[in-house]
Amino acid sequence: MDAQKHVANFGAGPAKLPRSVLLEAQKELVDYKGLGISVLEMSHRTSDFSKIIRKAENLLRELLKIPDNYKVIFLQGGGSGQFSGIPLNLIGLKEARIADYVVTGGWSAKAAKEAEKYGKVNLVHPKLSTYTKVPDPSTWNLNPDASYVYYCANETVHGVEFDFVPDVGKAVLVCDMSSNFLSRPVDVSKFGVIFAGAQKNIGSAGVTAVIVRDDLLGFALKECPIVLDYKVQSENGSLYNTPPCFSIYIMGLVLEWIKNNGGVKAMDELSQTKSQMIYDIIDNSNGFYVCPVERKSRSRMNVPFRIGSIKGDEALEKKFLDEAVENDMLSLKGHRSVGGIRASLYNAVTLEDVLKLSAHMKSFMERHRS
Repeated sequence: MDAQKHVANFGAGPAKLPRSVLLEAQKELVDYKGLGISVLEMSHRTSDFSKIIRKAENLLRELLKIPDNYKVIFLQGGGSGQFSGIPLNLIGLKEARIADYVVTGGWSAKAAKEAEKYGKVNLVHPKLSTYTKVPDPSTWNLNPDASYVYYCANETVHGVEFDFVPDVGKAVLVCDMSSNFLSRPVDVSKFGVIFAGAQKNIGSAGVTAVIVRDDLLGFALKECPIVLDYKVQSENGSLYNTPPCFSIYIMGLVLEWIKNNGGVKAMDELSQTKSQMIYDIIDNSNGFYVCPVERKSRSRMNVPFRIGSIKGDEALEKKFLDEAVENDMLSLKGHRSVGGIRASLYNAVTLEDVLKLSAHMKSFMERHRS
């Protein structure tokens, strides 16, 4: 690739990785720290890999200020694996085997459907006709017998993000943070479990970080696969079975990059700046660009929009995407279930990338607005 070519990757996940991380991985790929072998061929039982996985955990604990009474485990199966893992480990906390689910988009809907296999699911608000907002918590109907309350902090498909942590009293709060993990400070002590697939904000596909409070270990249903059992995995330091070694190594490099670039606070400030640049163009376009999400619930991570009207002009949208590719901007097509355009602005997406997209949006609007 031409060293001067600037390709802006707006993929929703797997997503852009910091260039310095890719270069470091490239440098160490064949010969990791003088060992003469690659991390790809390294035994997970060696002291060398032990340093890699410990470094990743320690960095995560430091960046999120994770309290000592929480375990950090690295699992396989992605976020979707945790759609099963959560109820398998937690729905048995109470005899009734009920769980509360806040459904604000496609991913929380899938999680709720999966949980129905293992117990009773209570949807805390009526099904939304469109996923364009976070319903007011005062309207939620929480079940006092529920083992836990589940929500997805950021819906990547529909671009809906919580700008608050739900107050559920003494209930166990569970959160899928896959797509906004480490993009803003989080008080981990408010949660029972947090999980996040790495391939959006903290690494490459293959590993899922799970943060679980100590007192929630040991309640897995008897039918829970052992590789998803939080107690077993935490007792074995995420090494009950062979973990996704290279993905954990890449995650460690990304976490180090976040730390060296100002930590979670700096990522938060950058996220607000980047997303506001795109939303400002949308809001000042007199309807040429339309974001369907209510302003209070707009995602800083995934900005969905249509061109021409709320329903979109598919010919214009195709032209927009084709021109974007010609100008080295990739993966802007909206999710197949909703169409339109989607710009994903995860931590590794730079201001330069967003300025490039902004310029394209302005130029395209000037040329095609009737």
